[in-house]
Amino acid sequence: MMASTLGRSSVHNGFWRVIHHTCFNSVKRQRLYSTVLKEEKNRGGTLVSERRGAVMVIGINRPEARNAVNQETAQRLTEELTAFDQDNSLNVAVLYGVGGNFCAGFDLKELAQTSGFLKLEQDVRRGPGPMGPSRMRLSKPLIAAVSGYAVAGGLELALLADLRVVEESSIMGVFSRRFGVPLIDGGTVRLPQLIGLSRALDLILTGRPVKAQEALTFGLANRVVPDGQALQVALELAEQVSAFPQLCLRADRNSAYHAVFDSSSFTQAMQYEFEQGLPVIPAEAVTGATKFSSGAGRGGTFS
Repeated sequence: MMASTLGRSSVHNGFWRVIHHTCFNSVKRQRLYSTVLKEEKNRGGTLVSERRGAVMVIGINRPEARNAVNQETAQRLTEELTAFDQDNSLNVAVLYGVGGNFCAGFDLKELAQTSGFLKLEQDVRRGPGPMGPSRMRLSKPLIAAVSGYAVAGGLELALLADLRVVEESSIMGVFSRRFGVPLIDGGTVRLPQLIGLSRALDLILTGRPVKAQEALTFGLANRVVPDGQALQVALELAEQVSAFPQLCLRADRNSAYHAVFDSSSFTQAMQYEFEQGLPVIPAEAVTGATKFSSGAGRGGTFS
């Protein structure tokens, strides 16, 4: 591993001045999350997790730093999502931030204390990114419950998710643009594929804040909900997705990711889709068709 220079203490100070001046509804949001925060502080640590049936709930627990990710948190996020991906009893994960903010990016205070030098794995195939799991390609769905700020590396963590449930007062954006901190956790890779190159460049080049409704228009947000409800709505969505036949769901999901990021041609993508779906037919589709024919088939509907 080699040392890479990312910034200085002035970056940290300037970043939090921007956060302070653009923050709104923070007191209200803190009250909405006070109960959850009290419970999870008792459990300790920079990360909290809980199993709810087939759903894994993971919370970044550094509210005093607006859930900025330090090296310990990055490592724990990687471990938790790796364990989720390898656990056959879990179908969906939900990622959120404790205390009213999703994540304000990498912890620039910690960066400043290291004199701006961090040891980073240069080969993206061999290790985690600075934010932890940002280089991962999960085999099962991840849903982000976004409240408050999801900026800089926090935006990149949100982009790791398949779906983003965003609260009305949330702010997303490449705030690191203002301080010369590059997107090296997948932001320039995932964002253009998600919302298109033109819109992605608008965010990447300007570093401007994006509110929830604009994020919804862009396709950056999948749901916009009232403040204080992102986690609950994300959990309900996770339970809904978890209830579907999982072999079929994962095959379709995997094929979509392959078509966007890995396929060399339309024909190759079609071939991959067919090969992914074919084993699902005897494993799940026949059973589903039988169920439909004997029940819902009476009305000719899927209800």
